[in-house]
Amino acid sequence: MKSTTPAPPRRETRTQVGIIGAGPAGLVLARLLALAGIDSVVLEARDRGYIEARVRAGVLEAPSVELLREAGVAARLDREGMPHTGIALRFAEAPGEAAADHRIDFADLVGTGITVYGQQEVVKDLLADRIDEAGLPVEFEVSEVALHDLTTDAPSITYTSADGTSCVLHCDVVAGCDGFHGVSRPAVAAGGELTVAERVYPFGWLGVLARAAPTTDELVYAHHDNGFALYSMRSPEVTRLYLQVGADADPGDWSERRIWDELATRLACDGFTLNEGEFLEKPSVTPMRSMVAAPMRRGRLFLAGDSAHIVPPTGAKGMNLAIADVRVLADAIAGFYRTGSETGFDEYSATCLRRVWRAEHFSWFMTSMLHRFAPDTEAGDAFGVGLQRSQLRYAATSRAAATSLAENYVGLPHGAV
Repeated sequence: MKSTTPAPPRRETRTQVGIIGAGPAGLVLARLLALAGIDSVVLEARDRGYIEARVRAGVLEAPSVELLREAGVAARLDREGMPHTGIALRFAEAPGEAAADHRIDFADLVGTGITVYGQQEVVKDLLADRIDEAGLPVEFEVSEVALHDLTTDAPSITYTSADGTSCVLHCDVVAGCDGFHGVSRPAVAAGGELTVAERVYPFGWLGVLARAAPTTDELVYAHHDNGFALYSMRSPEVTRLYLQVGADADPGDWSERRIWDELATRLACDGFTLNEGEFLEKPSVTPMRSMVAAPMRRGRLFLAGDSAHIVPPTGAKGMNLAIADVRVLADAIAGFYRTGSETGFDEYSATCLRRVWRAEHFSWFMTSMLHRFAPDTEAGDAFGVGLQRSQLRYAATSRAAATSLAENYVGLPHGAV
Protein backbone atom coordinates (compact mmCIF):
# COMPACT_ATOMS: atom_id res chain seq x y z
CA MET A 1 0.00 0.00 0.00
CA LYS A 2 1.34 3.43 -0.91
CA SER A 3 2.16 5.59 2.12
CA THR A 4 -0.18 8.49 2.70
CA THR A 5 2.29 10.31 4.95
CA PRO A 6 2.94 13.74 3.40
CA ALA A 7 6.51 14.56 2.46
CA PRO A 8 8.18 16.90 4.92
CA PRO A 9 8.14 20.53 3.82
CA ARG A 10 11.13 21.56 1.71
CA ARG A 11 12.21 25.14 1.16
CA GLU A 12 14.48 26.13 -1.72
CA THR A 13 16.07 29.56 -1.92
CA ARG A 14 18.82 31.22 -3.91
CA THR A 15 21.56 33.67 -3.10
CA GLN A 16 24.91 34.60 -4.57
CA VAL A 17 27.09 33.59 -1.58
CA GLY A 18 26.19 31.06 1.10
CA ILE A 19 28.12 31.72 4.32
CA ILE A 20 28.38 29.01 6.97
CA GLY A 21 29.09 30.47 10.40
CA ALA A 22 28.15 33.77 12.07
CA GLY A 23 31.44 34.47 13.78
CA PRO A 24 33.71 37.39 12.87
CA ALA A 25 34.80 35.76 9.60
CA GLY A 26 31.30 35.07 8.30
CA LEU A 27 29.79 38.34 9.45
CA VAL A 28 32.64 40.57 8.21
CA LEU A 29 32.46 38.79 4.86
CA ALA A 30 28.71 39.32 4.70
CA ARG A 31 29.17 43.04 5.42
CA LEU A 32 31.89 43.49 2.79
CA LEU A 33 29.76 41.68 0.20
CA ALA A 34 26.73 43.81 1.02
CA LEU A 35 28.81 46.94 0.48
CA ALA A 36 29.71 45.55 -2.96
CA GLY A 37 26.06 44.86 -3.78
CA ILE A 38 26.43 41.08 -3.49
CA ASP A 39 23.69 39.05 -1.81
CA SER A 40 24.48 36.47 0.87
CA VAL A 41 22.75 34.26 3.43
CA VAL A 42 24.48 33.44 6.71
CA LEU A 43 23.79 30.11 8.41
CA GLU A 44 24.62 29.62 12.11
CA ALA A 45 24.28 26.54 14.33
CA ARG A 46 23.76 28.51 17.57
CA ASP A 47 21.18 31.09 18.55
CA ARG A 48 21.86 34.82 18.50
CA GLY A 49 22.06 35.18 22.25
CA TYR A 50 24.71 32.47 22.50
CA ILE A 51 27.11 33.89 19.93
CA GLU A 52 26.70 37.44 21.26
CA ALA A 53 27.68 36.27 24.75
CA ARG A 54 30.49 33.88 23.75
CA VAL A 55 33.71 35.37 25.16
CA ARG A 56 36.68 34.80 22.88
CA ALA A 57 39.53 36.95 21.61
CA GLY A 58 39.85 40.56 22.66
CA VAL A 59 42.67 42.17 20.66
CA LEU A 60 42.12 43.85 17.30
CA GLU A 61 45.13 44.63 15.14
CA ALA A 62 45.40 48.06 13.59
CA PRO A 63 44.52 46.75 10.08
CA SER A 64 41.44 44.99 11.50
CA VAL A 65 40.24 48.20 13.12
CA GLU A 66 40.74 50.12 9.88
CA LEU A 67 38.79 47.52 7.91
CA LEU A 68 35.87 47.66 10.35
CA ARG A 69 35.88 51.45 10.07
CA GLU A 70 35.91 51.29 6.28
CA ALA A 71 33.02 48.83 6.46
CA GLY A 72 31.00 51.28 8.56
CA VAL A 73 30.63 49.04 11.61
CA ALA A 74 33.11 50.63 14.03
CA ALA A 75 31.06 53.36 15.72
CA ARG A 76 30.76 51.53 19.05
CA LEU A 77 34.29 50.15 18.70
CA ASP A 78 35.61 53.72 18.46
CA ARG A 79 33.53 54.78 21.48
CA GLU A 80 34.17 51.85 23.78
CA GLY A 81 37.31 50.11 22.51
CA MET A 82 40.48 50.50 24.56
CA PRO A 83 43.42 51.65 22.39
CA HIS A 84 46.78 50.34 23.56
CA THR A 85 50.13 51.60 22.31
CA GLY A 86 52.28 48.92 23.90
CA ILE A 87 52.55 45.79 26.01
CA ALA A 88 54.77 44.80 28.93
CA LEU A 89 57.04 41.77 29.00
CA ARG A 90 57.44 40.89 32.69
CA PHE A 91 60.31 38.60 33.58
CA ALA A 92 63.32 38.15 35.87
CA GLU A 93 66.70 38.85 34.31
CA ALA A 94 68.24 35.87 36.13
CA PRO A 95 67.11 33.03 38.43
CA GLY A 96 66.26 34.31 41.90
CA GLU A 97 65.87 37.94 40.84
CA ALA A 98 62.61 39.89 41.07
CA ALA A 99 60.61 40.33 37.89
CA ALA A 100 60.53 43.70 36.16
CA ASP A 101 58.48 45.17 33.31
CA HIS A 102 60.02 45.86 29.91
CA ARG A 103 57.66 47.87 27.74
CA ILE A 104 57.37 47.31 24.01
CA ASP A 105 56.30 50.75 22.79
CA PHE A 106 54.26 50.16 19.64
CA ALA A 107 53.64 53.84 18.95
CA ASP A 108 57.33 54.67 19.05
CA LEU A 109 58.47 51.58 17.18
CA VAL A 110 55.87 51.27 14.41
CA GLY A 111 53.61 54.31 14.78
CA THR A 112 50.39 52.51 15.65
CA GLY A 113 48.85 50.14 18.20
CA ILE A 114 46.07 47.69 18.94
CA THR A 115 42.57 48.01 20.35
CA VAL A 116 41.14 45.84 23.11
CA TYR A 117 37.55 45.05 22.11
CA GLY A 118 36.01 41.65 22.68
CA GLN A 119 35.18 39.34 19.81
CA GLN A 120 31.62 39.09 21.10
CA GLU A 121 31.35 42.88 20.82
CA VAL A 122 32.45 42.74 17.18
CA VAL A 123 29.82 40.05 16.59
CA LYS A 124 27.12 42.16 18.29
CA ASP A 125 27.95 45.14 16.09
CA LEU A 126 27.90 43.10 12.90
CA LEU A 127 24.64 41.34 13.75
CA ALA A 128 22.96 44.61 14.67
CA ASP A 129 24.07 46.10 11.35
CA ARG A 130 22.98 43.11 9.28
CA ILE A 131 19.72 42.13 10.97
CA ASP A 132 18.41 45.14 12.86
CA GLU A 133 19.47 47.87 10.44
CA ALA A 134 19.71 46.26 6.99
CA GLY A 135 17.19 43.44 7.46
CA LEU A 136 19.48 40.94 5.76
CA PRO A 137 19.24 37.20 6.43
CA VAL A 138 20.98 35.25 9.18
CA GLU A 139 19.44 31.86 9.92
CA PHE A 140 20.16 30.73 13.48
CA GLU A 141 19.99 27.25 15.00
CA VAL A 142 20.39 25.38 11.74
CA SER A 143 21.45 21.73 11.81
CA GLU A 144 22.38 18.85 9.50
CA VAL A 145 24.35 21.15 7.22
CA ALA A 146 25.78 19.46 4.13
CA LEU A 147 27.56 20.81 1.05
CA HIS A 148 26.93 19.66 -2.52
CA ASP A 149 28.31 20.12 -6.07
CA LEU A 150 31.25 22.17 -4.85
CA THR A 151 33.32 21.61 -7.99
CA THR A 152 30.58 22.96 -10.24
CA ASP A 153 29.43 26.53 -10.80
CA ALA A 154 26.18 25.77 -8.96
CA PRO A 155 26.99 24.53 -5.44
CA SER A 156 24.29 24.17 -2.81
CA ILE A 157 23.90 23.83 0.94
CA THR A 158 21.27 21.64 2.52
CA TYR A 159 20.27 22.08 6.15
CA THR A 160 17.43 21.87 8.62
CA SER A 161 16.10 25.19 9.87
CA ALA A 162 15.26 26.00 13.47
CA ASP A 163 11.60 25.10 12.89
CA GLY A 164 12.46 21.70 11.38
CA THR A 165 12.06 22.65 7.73
CA SER A 166 14.32 20.89 5.24
CA CYS A 167 16.10 23.61 3.25
CA VAL A 168 18.23 23.93 0.14
CA LEU A 169 20.28 27.07 -0.45
CA HIS A 170 21.49 27.41 -4.03
CA CYS A 171 24.43 29.76 -4.56
CA ASP A 172 27.45 30.56 -6.70
CA VAL A 173 30.02 30.51 -3.89
CA VAL A 174 30.19 28.88 -0.46
CA ALA A 175 32.26 30.45 2.34
CA GLY A 176 33.20 27.99 5.08
CA CYS A 177 33.52 30.19 8.17
CA ASP A 178 32.30 27.49 10.56
CA GLY A 179 35.38 26.95 12.70
CA PHE A 180 37.56 23.99 13.58
CA HIS A 181 34.66 21.58 14.17
CA GLY A 182 32.51 22.64 11.20
CA VAL A 183 31.61 20.80 8.02
CA SER A 184 33.63 22.93 5.61
CA ARG A 185 37.18 21.67 6.14
CA PRO A 186 36.07 17.99 5.86
CA ALA A 187 34.32 18.94 2.62
CA VAL A 188 37.63 20.25 1.26
CA ALA A 189 39.40 17.12 2.49
CA ALA A 190 36.85 14.99 0.64
CA GLY A 191 38.41 16.26 -2.56
CA GLY A 192 41.61 14.42 -1.62
CA GLU A 193 43.93 17.43 -1.76
CA LEU A 194 43.93 18.75 1.82
CA THR A 195 47.09 18.64 3.91
CA VAL A 196 47.13 19.61 7.57
CA ALA A 197 50.21 20.82 9.46
CA GLU A 198 49.70 20.79 13.21
CA ARG A 199 51.50 21.27 16.51
CA VAL A 200 49.91 20.55 19.89
CA TYR A 201 51.46 22.18 22.95
CA PRO A 202 51.73 20.33 26.28
CA PHE A 203 49.83 23.02 28.18
CA GLY A 204 46.68 25.13 28.07
CA TRP A 205 45.40 28.44 29.41
CA LEU A 206 43.10 28.59 32.42
CA GLY A 207 41.04 31.71 31.71
CA VAL A 208 38.93 33.80 34.06
CA LEU A 209 36.81 36.91 33.55
CA ALA A 210 36.52 39.02 36.70
CA ARG A 211 34.60 42.08 37.76
CA ALA A 212 37.76 43.89 38.82
CA ALA A 213 39.04 47.21 37.52
CA PRO A 214 42.32 46.87 35.60
CA THR A 215 45.30 48.29 37.46
CA THR A 216 47.42 48.80 34.36
CA ASP A 217 46.67 50.40 31.00
CA GLU A 218 48.25 47.67 28.89
CA LEU A 219 48.52 43.91 28.59
CA VAL A 220 51.18 42.18 30.67
CA TYR A 221 52.88 39.00 29.40
CA ALA A 222 54.61 37.37 32.38
CA HIS A 223 57.31 34.70 32.17
CA HIS A 224 57.62 32.97 35.57
CA ASP A 225 59.15 29.79 36.94
CA ASN A 226 55.65 28.53 37.77
CA GLY A 227 54.47 29.14 34.22
CA PHE A 228 53.14 31.90 31.99
CA ALA A 229 50.47 34.41 33.02
CA LEU A 230 48.63 37.07 31.02
CA TYR A 231 47.02 40.15 32.50
CA SER A 232 44.45 41.58 30.11
CA MET A 233 41.22 43.53 30.26
CA ARG A 234 37.86 43.84 28.53
CA SER A 235 36.59 47.16 29.89
CA PRO A 236 37.41 49.73 32.59
CA GLU A 237 35.57 47.44 35.04
CA VAL A 238 36.47 43.93 33.83
CA THR A 239 39.77 42.06 33.67
CA ARG A 240 40.59 38.96 31.63
CA LEU A 241 43.35 36.81 33.13
CA TYR A 242 45.08 33.61 32.10
CA LEU A 243 47.36 31.05 33.75
CA GLN A 244 49.41 28.39 32.01
CA VAL A 245 48.26 24.97 33.21
CA GLY A 246 48.67 21.39 32.06
CA ALA A 247 46.93 20.43 28.85
CA ASP A 248 44.68 18.02 30.77
CA ALA A 249 44.04 20.35 33.72
CA ASP A 250 40.59 20.20 35.29
CA PRO A 251 39.20 23.69 36.00
CA GLY A 252 37.35 22.16 38.95
CA ASP A 253 40.69 21.66 40.68
CA TRP A 254 41.23 25.42 40.73
CA SER A 255 39.29 27.25 43.41
CA GLU A 256 38.88 31.03 43.14
CA ARG A 257 41.35 31.46 45.99
CA ARG A 258 43.92 29.25 44.31
CA ILE A 259 43.56 31.14 41.03
CA TRP A 260 43.99 34.56 42.63
CA ASP A 261 46.98 33.38 44.68
CA GLU A 262 48.71 31.92 41.62
CA LEU A 263 48.02 35.05 39.58
CA ALA A 264 49.52 37.14 42.37
CA THR A 265 52.63 34.95 42.37
CA ARG A 266 53.23 34.92 38.63
CA LEU A 267 52.39 38.59 38.08
CA ALA A 268 54.36 39.87 41.07
CA CYS A 269 56.34 43.01 40.23
CA ASP A 270 57.31 46.15 42.15
CA GLY A 271 54.52 48.71 41.93
CA PHE A 272 51.94 46.29 40.52
CA THR A 273 48.62 45.67 42.27
CA LEU A 274 46.28 42.82 41.39
CA ASN A 275 42.64 43.74 41.93
CA GLU A 276 40.44 40.80 42.83
CA GLY A 277 36.73 40.54 42.09
CA GLU A 278 33.77 38.33 41.31
CA PHE A 279 34.24 35.77 38.54
CA LEU A 280 31.73 36.52 35.78
CA GLU A 281 31.93 33.04 34.28
CA LYS A 282 33.25 29.65 35.28
CA PRO A 283 37.00 29.22 34.68
CA SER A 284 37.77 27.17 31.59
CA VAL A 285 40.87 25.69 29.98
CA THR A 286 41.76 26.60 26.39
CA PRO A 287 43.99 24.05 24.63
CA MET A 288 47.06 25.37 22.86
CA ARG A 289 47.64 24.22 19.32
CA SER A 290 48.68 25.41 15.89
CA MET A 291 47.05 24.12 12.70
CA VAL A 292 47.17 25.07 9.05
CA ALA A 293 45.04 23.37 6.40
CA ALA A 294 45.94 23.80 2.75
CA PRO A 295 44.60 24.53 0.25
CA MET A 296 41.89 26.79 1.63
CA ARG A 297 39.66 26.02 -1.35
CA ARG A 298 37.88 23.24 -3.14
CA GLY A 299 36.03 24.36 -6.25
CA ARG A 300 33.56 27.03 -5.17
CA LEU A 301 34.06 26.36 -1.44
CA PHE A 302 36.49 28.68 0.36
CA LEU A 303 37.69 28.25 3.94
CA ALA A 304 38.21 31.25 6.21
CA GLY A 305 39.19 31.70 9.84
CA ASP A 306 39.37 28.77 12.24
CA SER A 307 38.07 26.33 9.64
CA ALA A 308 41.43 26.72 7.91
CA HIS A 309 43.89 27.60 10.67
CA ILE A 310 44.32 27.74 14.43
CA VAL A 311 46.92 29.77 16.30
CA PRO A 312 47.76 29.69 20.00
CA PRO A 313 46.31 32.83 21.63
CA THR A 314 49.70 34.14 22.75
CA GLY A 315 50.11 36.20 19.60
CA ALA A 316 46.51 37.55 19.55
CA LYS A 317 46.08 36.53 15.92
CA GLY A 318 42.98 34.30 15.65
CA MET A 319 40.20 36.83 15.04
CA ASN A 320 42.53 39.06 13.04
CA LEU A 321 43.50 36.26 10.66
CA ALA A 322 39.82 35.51 10.10
CA ILE A 323 39.19 39.15 9.19
CA ALA A 324 42.22 39.20 6.88
CA ASP A 325 41.02 36.02 5.12
CA VAL A 326 37.58 37.37 4.30
CA ARG A 327 38.98 40.67 3.10
CA VAL A 328 40.85 38.69 0.42
CA LEU A 329 37.81 36.52 -0.25
CA ALA A 330 35.45 39.49 -0.58
CA ASP A 331 37.77 41.07 -3.13
CA ALA A 332 37.94 37.80 -5.08
CA ILE A 333 34.15 37.41 -5.11
CA ALA A 334 33.61 41.04 -6.10
CA GLY A 335 36.10 40.63 -8.93
CA PHE A 336 34.28 37.53 -10.13
CA TYR A 337 30.93 39.27 -10.31
CA ARG A 338 32.41 42.43 -11.81
CA THR A 339 34.44 40.84 -14.61
CA GLY A 340 33.69 37.12 -14.62
CA SER A 341 37.35 36.40 -13.85
CA GLU A 342 38.21 33.60 -11.42
CA THR A 343 41.78 34.83 -10.91
CA GLY A 344 40.99 35.96 -7.39
CA PHE A 345 39.53 32.52 -6.62
CA ASP A 346 42.65 30.83 -7.97
CA GLU A 347 44.97 33.05 -5.92
CA TYR A 348 42.90 33.05 -2.71
CA SER A 349 44.55 30.17 -0.88
CA ALA A 350 48.15 31.14 -1.63
CA THR A 351 47.48 34.80 -0.77
CA CYS A 352 45.92 33.96 2.59
CA LEU A 353 48.46 31.31 3.53
CA ARG A 354 51.36 33.74 3.26
CA ARG A 355 49.81 35.81 6.06
CA VAL A 356 48.69 32.71 7.96
CA TRP A 357 52.21 31.31 8.16
CA ARG A 358 53.62 34.67 9.26
CA ALA A 359 51.06 34.74 12.07
CA GLU A 360 51.74 31.10 12.94
CA HIS A 361 55.44 31.85 13.28
CA PHE A 362 54.84 34.88 15.47
CA SER A 363 52.39 32.99 17.69
CA TRP A 364 54.86 30.08 18.01
CA PHE A 365 57.63 32.57 18.83
CA MET A 366 55.63 34.26 21.60
CA THR A 367 54.44 30.92 22.98
CA SER A 368 57.93 29.41 23.00
CA MET A 369 59.52 32.49 24.56
CA LEU A 370 57.03 32.96 27.39
CA HIS A 371 55.80 29.55 28.55
CA ARG A 372 57.57 27.07 30.82
CA PHE A 373 58.09 23.61 29.41
CA ALA A 374 58.65 20.43 31.41
CA PRO A 375 62.21 20.22 32.81
CA ASP A 376 62.77 16.82 31.19
CA THR A 377 62.19 18.23 27.69
CA GLU A 378 64.63 20.01 25.41
CA ALA A 379 62.64 23.25 25.61
CA GLY A 380 62.36 23.10 29.40
CA ASP A 381 65.83 22.06 30.55
CA ALA A 382 68.39 24.54 31.83
CA PHE A 383 69.62 25.26 28.31
CA GLY A 384 66.09 25.87 27.03
CA VAL A 385 65.26 28.23 29.89
CA GLY A 386 68.51 30.11 29.30
CA LEU A 387 67.54 30.59 25.67
CA GLN A 388 64.13 31.95 26.73
CA ARG A 389 65.66 34.52 29.08
CA SER A 390 68.15 35.52 26.40
CA GLN A 391 65.35 36.08 23.88
CA LEU A 392 63.32 38.07 26.41
CA ARG A 393 66.31 40.31 27.20
CA TYR A 394 66.98 40.77 23.49
CA ALA A 395 63.37 41.75 22.79
CA ALA A 396 63.49 44.18 25.71
CA THR A 397 66.82 45.84 24.90
CA SER A 398 67.28 45.68 21.13
CA ARG A 399 65.30 48.21 19.12
CA ALA A 400 65.48 45.94 16.10
CA ALA A 401 64.06 42.97 18.03
CA ALA A 402 61.40 45.12 19.71
CA THR A 403 60.39 46.57 16.34
CA SER A 404 59.95 43.10 14.87
CA LEU A 405 57.79 42.08 17.83
CA ALA A 406 55.74 45.28 17.62
CA GLU A 407 55.27 45.08 13.86
CA ASN A 408 53.94 41.54 14.08
CA TYR A 409 51.79 42.20 17.15
CA VAL A 410 49.94 45.25 15.83
CA GLY A 411 49.49 43.52 12.47
CA LEU A 412 51.20 43.82 9.13
CA PRO A 413 49.16 45.85 6.63
CA HIS A 414 46.69 43.77 4.63
CA GLY A 415 48.42 42.71 1.45
CA ALA A 416 51.91 43.18 2.91
CA VAL A 417 52.74 39.47 3.11
